[in-house]
Amino acid sequence: MTNTELDGFKQKLEAEKVLLEAQLSTVGTVNPQNPADWVASNTEPGNERADENEVADSMEELQNNSAILDQLEIRHNEVVRALDKIEAGNFGTCEVSGEMIELDRLEANPAARTSKAHMGEEDKGF
Repeated sequence: MTNTELDGFKQKLEAEKVLLEAQLSTVGTVNPQNPADWVASNTEPGNERADENEVADSMEELQNNSAILDQLEIRHNEVVRALDKIEAGNFGTCEVSGEMIELDRLEANPAARTSKAHMGEEDKGF
C-alpha cells in the first residue's frame, strides 16, 4: 500500500469518526468514567413530575436511543481501531491470516479487520 493510499484511508476514517461522534452526541453522552463508552440519553430531562404517559414516552425514547447508540458505538470503535492501526503501522493487515487486506475491500470499508477470505471471523478467537 502506498503512502498516498494510506493517507486517503486515514482521511476517510477521520471524517467518518467526526460524523459518527456528531451522530452519537444526538442520542447519548460520553461516559465520564470511560471516555471510550457512550451512554444513551433522554432528550427531555425533567420528567420527575410528569404524568404516566410522559414517563412511558420518555422510557421508549431512551430505549430507542440505546439501540441507535449501540450500532453507532460499534462502528465508532471500528473506525478508532483502524485509525490506531494506521498509527501503529499495521493498517490493512488481516487479523486472521496476517495477509494484506484487498484494496477494494478497504475502499468499501476502511475499517475492515480481515481479508475477504476471512470476513466474519474477526471475533472468533483466531
